[in-house]
Amino acid sequence: MTGARRPMRTDGEATRARILEAAGELFAEGGFAETTNKAIASRADVDHASINYHFGSRSGLYREVLVEAHRRMISVEDLTAIAEADVPPEEKLRGFIARIVAAVLDGQGWHGKVLSREILSPSSHLDVLPLSEIGAKMRIVLRILSGLTGLPPDDPALRRSLFSVLGPCAMLLVAAPRISPLADDVLTTPREVLVDHLCSFALGGLAAISARGARE
Repeated sequence: MTGARRPMRTDGEATRARILEAAGELFAEGGFAETTNKAIASRADVDHASINYHFGSRSGLYREVLVEAHRRMISVEDLTAIAEADVPPEEKLRGFIARIVAAVLDGQGWHGKVLSREILSPSSHLDVLPLSEIGAKMRIVLRILSGLTGLPPDDPALRRSLFSVLGPCAMLLVAAPRISPLADDVLTTPREVLVDHLCSFALGGLAAISARGARE
């Protein structure tokens, strides 16, 4: 018995994917303002009309690139699998951090560079992420942190802790272009050592917040 085959992409789907990939590469190299439809069409080997047909405009295309970049960093499906794994909460946090570290260090594809640009210089298009990606992912990570601290997911202290956990992960993206010796020190650290450090740092802070919550 043979396994079910994945349905083949239609010509339109293949063209859309090719445009998205070409745009991601170019936006990573030069940013939104410096990347023209002409350059995207040339790299994707399509005409200008195809960009508008599939994405509405260059702005619409850039917003789709941002969403795809965030998904390539870590998807809702990835996070759900981590959160629902039959392991202690500490291992779930480690799985999350390890996934982010791997996404940053494994070749630093265009997705990481696009998100790094947005962290350093947010554009007016960034609001697409809370609507399509960040909200769902935050709820999943809050469940993991809730299991670690005993605080409910809607506790303001837990929500602040989320930013404390995510901050160092965001800094990895900023450091990835290696614009300073400090970035080299971090990015040349053995992966397991880096994951251990980020986990220990996060767990120490979460333990303190948990203890404070218990006292209060």
